[in-house]
Amino acid sequence: MPKVSVNGASSDRDKSLELALAQIEKSFGRGAVMRLGQSNLDTSIKSVPTGSIALDIALGVGGLPRGRIIEIFGSESAGKTTLAMSAVAEAQAAGGQAAFIDVEHAMDPTYARVLGVDVDKLLISQPDSAEQALEITEYLIRSGALDIIVIDSVAALVPSAELEGNMGDMQIGLQARIMSQALRKLTGIIHKTDTVCIFINQLREKVGVVFGSPEVTPGGRALKFYSSVRIDLRRVEAVKVGQDIIGNRIRARVVKNKVAPPFRKAEIEILFDSGISKEGSLLDLGVEDGIVKKSGSFYSYGETRLGQGREASRKFLKTNTDIRDQIEAAIRASEDGSAPPEGAGETAGAPASN
Repeated sequence: MPKVSVNGASSDRDKSLELALAQIEKSFGRGAVMRLGQSNLDTSIKSVPTGSIALDIALGVGGLPRGRIIEIFGSESAGKTTLAMSAVAEAQAAGGQAAFIDVEHAMDPTYARVLGVDVDKLLISQPDSAEQALEITEYLIRSGALDIIVIDSVAALVPSAELEGNMGDMQIGLQARIMSQALRKLTGIIHKTDTVCIFINQLREKVGVVFGSPEVTPGGRALKFYSSVRIDLRRVEAVKVGQDIIGNRIRARVVKNKVAPPFRKAEIEILFDSGISKEGSLLDLGVEDGIVKKSGSFYSYGETRLGQGREASRKFLKTNTDIRDQIEAAIRASEDGSAPPEGAGETAGAPASN
């Protein structure tokens, strides 16, 4: 019971609040305003995995949070579209619906299929203008049937006025204004429909910057504010087998995170023939957490030798899925601070041949 003062001020304020709440419900419907503790709102954060266990852990909630806007940006060939497509594949594998707004008109169905995307069920649009792309996005999200939608990319969103004009015409701030207006409309419906909305973005450089980073993302500042998660992808080095380059090693940095602590990092191997290497992440995290032992060039898990060299160990895990699943469970338990699963670290199969 609240303490009632001598003049009854507390009681009067409570009555005024109840009258205001009643008026709001009458005008806007039941549930327009409610006490958080008495509401039916689900305060837990659901997520869609990215396809990389290292990045899922760095994000803090097991993947990309639902009902939020995500921005994935970085330099060229840093794996932005690959990461987004991997998340699409994970959502589809869980029985969800996905859409891809191909603003760049460069979506490769063959590569998408390699990443695990069910291209037969994937909704795809190749819009002509920024307005058309964002309106289609709004209609799809408002349907409430989507689990994830990808817009690739913000930099390629061309306003209608620019399309109808001549090359060299100045259209100052037009793209930024369109993005700002669209995000104001999209944020609420994305939250209500529990959709993961991924905007892929590129990098540009400001001219004449002496101090600080000259890098900037196109589309204005609105996306930076409305995004709950921003992931910066950078190519670190090539992944080689002998002299052959088979992929890229990418460093992902979570530069903004509203659902978990930000500024965490993860390293991802993206192979040209198969996309994100889950086995590569397991080896890295396993060694880091002491679950996988590395002695010289040999990797081992408990009494099981995984192989000599990283590539041999990665292939062994790809073939022996039971051991791979045990290592993954042990890593997740280690990151959660819980006890490792029963049998973790014990002999789980025959040693790999060297």
